Amino acid sequence: MADTQRFNISGRVQGVGFRAATQDKARELGLAGWVRNLPDGRVEARATGTADALEALRLWFEHGGPSIARVDRVDTTTVEARDEPPHPFTVR
Repeated sequence: MADTQRFNISGRVQGVGFRAATQDKARELGLAGWVRNLPDGRVEARATGTADALEALRLWFEHGGPSIARVDRVDTTTVEARDEPPHPFTVR
């Protein structure tokens, strides 16, 4: 059974290719979902997949994502997957 998690990533994560890199990493991990910029400068991602793949994505976020980015904080929330996110993983 697939799990769904929401990630809110704070730091220097806008204007540095973070969403595109997240899409590439999520697809590599076989995750469905999306990533988008938030008005407050954070990036939000919602991903559905195996627990191992979600953990790998979280660790990738915590280690800074793409090399030019700087991640200060990653908040992770498990959410109900009532409306499955689109597959493949997309940038919004």
